[in-house]
Amino acid sequence: MQNDKIVVGLDIGTTKICALVGRKNEFGKLEILGMGKAVSEGVVRGIVSNIDKTVDAIKKAIRQAEEQSGINIGVVNVGIAGQHIKSLQHNGSITRASMDNEITVDDVNRLTNDMYRLVTPPGSEIIHVMPQDYKVDYEEGIMDPVGMSGVRLEGNFHIITAQSTAINNINKCVTKAGLEIDNLILEPLASSMSVLSDEEKEAGVALIDIGGGTTDLAIFKDGIIRHAAVLPFGGNIVTSDIKQGCLVMQNQAEQLKVKFGKAIAEEASDYEIVSIPGLRDRAPKEISLKNLAHIIEARMEEIIELVYAEIQRTGHGDKLAAGIVLTGGGSQLQNLVQLTEYITGMDTRIGYPNEHLGKSKIEAVKSPMYATTVGLVLSGYRSIDERVTRTYEEEPQQQHVFRPVTEARPATPPAPAQQPEQPAQPKKPSGAGKFFMDIISRTKGLLIDDFDDKQY
Repeated sequence: MQNDKIVVGLDIGTTKICALVGRKNEFGKLEILGMGKAVSEGVVRGIVSNIDKTVDAIKKAIRQAEEQSGINIGVVNVGIAGQHIKSLQHNGSITRASMDNEITVDDVNRLTNDMYRLVTPPGSEIIHVMPQDYKVDYEEGIMDPVGMSGVRLEGNFHIITAQSTAINNINKCVTKAGLEIDNLILEPLASSMSVLSDEEKEAGVALIDIGGGTTDLAIFKDGIIRHAAVLPFGGNIVTSDIKQGCLVMQNQAEQLKVKFGKAIAEEASDYEIVSIPGLRDRAPKEISLKNLAHIIEARMEEIIELVYAEIQRTGHGDKLAAGIVLTGGGSQLQNLVQLTEYITGMDTRIGYPNEHLGKSKIEAVKSPMYATTVGLVLSGYRSIDERVTRTYEEEPQQQHVFRPVTEARPATPPAPAQQPEQPAQPKKPSGAGKFFMDIISRTKGLLIDDFDDKQY
């Protein structure tokens, strides 16, 4: 990994749009150079509903991140979520020409690329293909078939699809903001990279990312993702319940939830009351914290039960030794860990994106609220590693120059030093052009005595 690479993650969420600029330090830890935030008014339940408002929020977040980091941002890694996300299992196979030759990385890549050609329901397309295990000449349970001998190579794949219109709207928003998308990543996958350890993924764990508009679920077992789902409920629906149950304004309901909310009503005091300023010429409103906790508990219990039902439906409910990891802004609700353990009977902890972070001046990024954005930056680095590895495997003898992840230059660049002029490199011909250039190069030696060398 080259430490001079700078990666930007852009989380287009329901409540906020956040941009993080990160760089790996000499210890391989992620150093956050800058962060930008903006209120998200054009996204509903993880889906872009207003292009112009979303573009304005993206520009604001990017501008803040640029000012704080001193980096001009051109390329970003973007997350995608929403109820339209679907996952399915599929089996594919290829037949090789000879069993004498070993199975190569190209064979595995060909099998994986075939999965992207699957026929999906109208209006959807494949965004991720993740291998589960392989089978070589009917020998099952193979995790890495490279180097084995066999004619028939089969694989089980976990495929994730998304709605085409949702993808197009995200692309349109990012493009209108003057940016380019390097990778489009499923948000629960990004969150898992920042808060889950390899040991938890090996033992079996369910990641629950409670955002503003959606609750994302990702199940891992034996180090491999086994299931992913997005439920259309999040912290905003709790705020809406408080608004209706306590007859207060939306912003007042959000503050009540954040400052005084508890997920278990028994933990709230019967005698504590919060006074809310009334509307114009009206008396203040008094809110019982006990009643507030009852409203929150009822909705959070429903959300957790829906997630637990999804876990049980996959058949992994009794196989997750590492239990449940809660992350996202909604996970910061008081007593939510105890409520989750009570409903599911599984060990639960809060996931903080601290393991992969180095020293940083921005302490706020260590909150579970930014787990997805940190994961988007980490997934950008993983994509660079895979790109480097794949290119060197295909052409190991050539020196490769890769497209920069972002334009990492100072906001006010110094005057360039005088450099000797470099001769322009001719464009490498192909097709018919290459044929005629070969003829010229072979006959050039015959004509060289008749021309001045400076003409060449």
